[in-house]
Amino acid sequence: MNSVFAVVFISLLCGGCALTPGARHVVPGPELYSRGIYHIVSKDETLWRIAKAYSVDINNIIVANNISDPSLIKQGQDIFIPGAKNHIAAVPVVSDERVSKAGYAWPVRGSVISYFGSISNHVKNKGVDIAAPAGSPVVASRAGRVVFSDDKVKGMGKTLIIDHGNGYSTLYSYNTENLVHSGEYVQQNQVIAKSGCSARSRQASLHFQVRKGCEPVNPYYYLP
Repeated sequence: MNSVFAVVFISLLCGGCALTPGARHVVPGPELYSRGIYHIVSKDETLWRIAKAYSVDINNIIVANNISDPSLIKQGQDIFIPGAKNHIAAVPVVSDERVSKAGYAWPVRGSVISYFGSISNHVKNKGVDIAAPAGSPVVASRAGRVVFSDDKVKGMGKTLIIDHGNGYSTLYSYNTENLVHSGEYVQQNQVIAKSGCSARSRQASLHFQVRKGCEPVNPYYYLP
């Protein structure tokens, strides 16, 4: 990867943790949000998983419920799902499925501790942070070519970027050790790094992003 591309690509990195609780539902007046059902949040359900289960844009749910922080919905909370007709149970945070229909796999096993869009110190998380003991094996979410393997991203630890050749790439940060190098082709589920801990968090974890072009996208729409 050339140096200019690397600078542009890495300059967009950021992580973060949730800070403020989400509010209970407040259904606004527009017709878009006047029809739907209420979903009662169960244990281990997240707003991203709920949106995915109902095939509803998460931003519509956020607006319909006046939610300030989508990472902190609570068990037993009522969430209005615009346009939904039937109740659907959302799957756990980390599914037992190995590969999604979109072709991605979880890079490490663990609980998600910081979500896409959550904010810490005025910095928005552009991926997800997955708790994992330091030294845990990190695997490639999809097959592709390593285009970045370095530790020069301040606060992110050792970082890897894999280009999947279809306009998408994945990023893996907070690593204690990168096991692959730029230019290498890796297979899906191949061990590529060992997880660690970032300067931004005291808890050992992996920071993971899915990127479309140069823009981070919500990983929950691509993972199992």
